[in-house]
Amino acid sequence: MADMGLWKPRTDGEVDASVVASLARWRAAFVTAFLCLLLVKLALVSTVQPFGDEAFYWQESRHLAWGYSDLPPLTAWLIWLGEQVAGHGLLGMRWPFLALGSALPWLLVWFGRSAFDARTGWQAGLLCLVLPLAGSLGVMAMPDVPLTVAGAVAMIALLRAMDEDRLRDWLWLGMSLACCWMSHYRAAMFLLAGLLLFLLTPRGRMQWQRPGFWLAMVIAAVGLVPLVISNLQQHGAGVMFQLIERNPWRFHADALVQPLEQAVTCTPLLYACLLWAAWQCWRRRQAGGPWDVLALLSLTFVVIYFVAGLFADNQRFRLHWPLPGYLPLLAALPALLSQKEGVRVWRVMAVCGAVLALVVQLAGLLSVYPGAAQWPGIARVVPMAFVGWKESADMAKTQLAKQPALLVADNFMMAAELDFQFDGRREIYTLDNPLNVKYGRAPQVALWGMDEAALHRIHPGASVLLVVDEYAARGHERAVWLDSLCERIQHLQPVQRLRLFEGRKSVAFYRGQVASVMLKDDGHLDDCVALRNYLTQ
Repeated sequence: MADMGLWKPRTDGEVDASVVASLARWRAAFVTAFLCLLLVKLALVSTVQPFGDEAFYWQESRHLAWGYSDLPPLTAWLIWLGEQVAGHGLLGMRWPFLALGSALPWLLVWFGRSAFDARTGWQAGLLCLVLPLAGSLGVMAMPDVPLTVAGAVAMIALLRAMDEDRLRDWLWLGMSLACCWMSHYRAAMFLLAGLLLFLLTPRGRMQWQRPGFWLAMVIAAVGLVPLVISNLQQHGAGVMFQLIERNPWRFHADALVQPLEQAVTCTPLLYACLLWAAWQCWRRRQAGGPWDVLALLSLTFVVIYFVAGLFADNQRFRLHWPLPGYLPLLAALPALLSQKEGVRVWRVMAVCGAVLALVVQLAGLLSVYPGAAQWPGIARVVPMAFVGWKESADMAKTQLAKQPALLVADNFMMAAELDFQFDGRREIYTLDNPLNVKYGRAPQVALWGMDEAALHRIHPGASVLLVVDEYAARGHERAVWLDSLCERIQHLQPVQRLRLFEGRKSVAFYRGQVASVMLKDDGHLDDCVALRNYLTQ
């Protein structure tokens, strides 16, 4: 590792009582914070209702395959494993992700020790706990959990392999990159970061001559096999969605606010410190390890995602995209600040700001606990994506007990949530909502034979209980969709409505019959009872 005048490792003879005491304090602070956060996350994991995407991943776990129209297979496989061990339920679905997310801070400790020293390692782990996106990782069963954790392992393996060229480190690098490919299509960013490192730095260019590197790339390519198979089976649905359908690929100026979004997400002061650390690493990249690895792995994610964000998808949640780029900076920051004078107060303020942001984030999730609707003023801040699903299923069960019928949801997310609440024990169809296409789930639902076409083909004229999430669509799309329901399900009759959190969550229940043939839209808006019912509520 290069000596840039910022950090010098101590020899055994230089370790004195003050160093040991300081190391013990940082270790104690990390372990204490880790255990406290783990208890909060465990409570959330076992209580918070599934997020809509999370419920769909659970549905995918009931249909194990090489891949799906939205994702590679690892998320579904982990959910399947979780329920095989712990049974169906919130904890069964989420515990593998909680375990992986809880491993991330320890990986940062390992990375900090490998790149610098033990003290920096504990500080890096502590920063990982208080960085909101990293600290809350694992609360939900989402693909970013295995993607981020596998990426962190790859980062450690790469650092050690470049330093020592040991076969086991190259093997770990290859296996972790294979897991990245099996987690999400964004695994390509990890390969791009490594490619830039191997092209732009002297040490990186040396790696092309090492057999271990090529072995790692061969192993990493194994992770592409499920992607290739699933896309061949689904005529490229996954690639089309991730690269084309979800991205306009044209400039949109509103994305220029991305740095402000990231500053709020990370807390402004800590975000500024991380950007400063990235710049300092970039300045030192020619000096060798660990600065070259830190610079290229961090800036690739931060810069490329910002540039891509100016042209790519701006309709879906994307604040978590740069997280893998922040992880190496969490180790670089304490190492850089340790030799700077007059920065102690700023370091304390940055950590305190991040802790506050993490507390606010976790409190937001705690607000969706059962019974939270009764808390004063809570209705305005509760994220609606987490609430109302159990209540909707309970109402559906009551209605079906009164009069049996086919259960149909008006979009894939409602269908997945109902399916989860019904423990996967009954058929639940979904109408061809534009949201199904927007989120890349339409091909998968069709493949399962649970879409609107299958409904009309298999059950013409059957009695239906239709469950409508009235706020799923936005703006003018909402009125158009609700007005189209009468063409899809005949003789609609409203039977019940669920309203939660001062009307921010509204789910309507209708009785009707499956149309033998889809009726033509005659263009008369406001004719359908579903739209009239919504407008007059």
